[in-house]
Amino acid sequence: MANRVRKHMINFYVDDDELAAIRLKMSKMNMTNQSLYMRKMALEGRIIKVDYSVFNDIASSISGVARNINQIAKRINATDNIYAEDMQQIEQTQEEIWKLLKKILSKLL
Repeated sequence: MANRVRKHMINFYVDDDELAAIRLKMSKMNMTNQSLYMRKMALEGRIIKVDYSVFNDIASSISGVARNINQIAKRINATDNIYAEDMQQIEQTQEEIWKLLKKILSKLL
């Protein structure tokens, strides 16, 4: 106990409903350490959980678009020609990227 970083203990009482509410909030944050949760709430007043799944979906979509662009670049390098359909495909992929970025913004706002 001499090496304990936090040397001061704070105790308080809650009723059954308050305890259930605290545990529900902890479970929503995927937190199991009640002491950590209570300390963060006392010091910061709130805990923000960020859902990064939106970014994972967008990243995989953009990765697919990048593969299409790489295929076009390989074809251009192999033939030394740029075809009108290649340019159309590049424009379409650009449009897809803009749509994906707008989708990110709409989910964040």
